[in-house]
Amino acid sequence: MKIIRLFFIAAGLMLTANTVNAQQKIGSVDTNDVFESLAEVKTASTTIETMSKTKQGEIEKLISQYQTKLKAAQDKEKTLSEANKETVTKELMAAQTELEALGKKIEETRTKAAQDIAAKQNELVAPLQQKVKDAITAVAKEKSLSFVFDVATQGSNLVYTDGSEDITAAVKAKVGASAAKPAAAKK
Repeated sequence: MKIIRLFFIAAGLMLTANTVNAQQKIGSVDTNDVFESLAEVKTASTTIETMSKTKQGEIEKLISQYQTKLKAAQDKEKTLSEANKETVTKELMAAQTELEALGKKIEETRTKAAQDIAAKQNELVAPLQQKVKDAITAVAKEKSLSFVFDVATQGSNLVYTDGSEDITAAVKAKVGASAAKPAAAKK
């Protein structure tokens, strides 16, 4: 008798669990599509690209100065003779010190440029990422979704989405993005 009672309790629990699982709705979104459709992303990309070109120009200017000074030192070395050995050696040592300092400045400028670009990118992109995340949350709540998977994420274990509701268009509308996918680049 106890065994039959336990069997019915177990069966009841399994049916209840299946009913609860059946009520959960699942959605999917392509965050890359949403993100790329934002006008602010295009503006941010242009700003970052302009900043990168400016920083690269500064670095190239320093490299040009380095190459000019290196050539001058090499030319000076060719004038070395017994008569001017002491003077030229001092000048070459000073040029070597100057070249080392300029080389260090180039590396510091490269490092600072990379840091500045990363900081600017974070400053411009982080609010947009938050905007998309907030829109996904809002749409998921509006549609009573229990889970939303990002189909754009490479690390996602999601391999099949037929049973889910694609909320990409609704998220685009929520963030005010254009509805059309960006045209693929021609090769």
